[in-house]
Amino acid sequence: MKNSSDRTLFGSFETVELPVFSKDTFVAKIDTGAFSGAIHCSYLREVERKGKKTLHYRPLNCRKTLTTDVFTRKYVRSSTGHRVSRYLINTEIVIQGKTYEVNIGLSNRRDMQYDILIGRRFLRDNNILVDVSLNKELDIEE
Repeated sequence: MKNSSDRTLFGSFETVELPVFSKDTFVAKIDTGAFSGAIHCSYLREVERKGKKTLHYRPLNCRKTLTTDVFTRKYVRSSTGHRVSRYLINTEIVIQGKTYEVNIGLSNRRDMQYDILIGRRFLRDNNILVDVSLNKELDIEE
């Protein structure tokens, strides 16, 4: 096990940027109970033309629909315990001034308090520890 001094500390909530999608900052929930992460998308559609699949999506309530042909589709366990199909994309996320590559799911999170969820796969891959006493002021329920 690595020394904890070699690790980055995150709070349960972190201010993040997703420069590919927006110039805005967002509050993300850092959730060690979730394996994978997710970004809210109000629109998701897979289109196939001439044998080529393209994903059309509108992340974080953007008005502009984005497209990509680099995506995967996997089954994941939802917060309610149900198995659901989710599109995954690679993108950049900036947390505490550091840019990370992240493979993250796209889903409709309109009923969730936070539009962005960071799961433990990302935390493990990037040697990050979570200290729940940090960034408590970002918690909506406080």
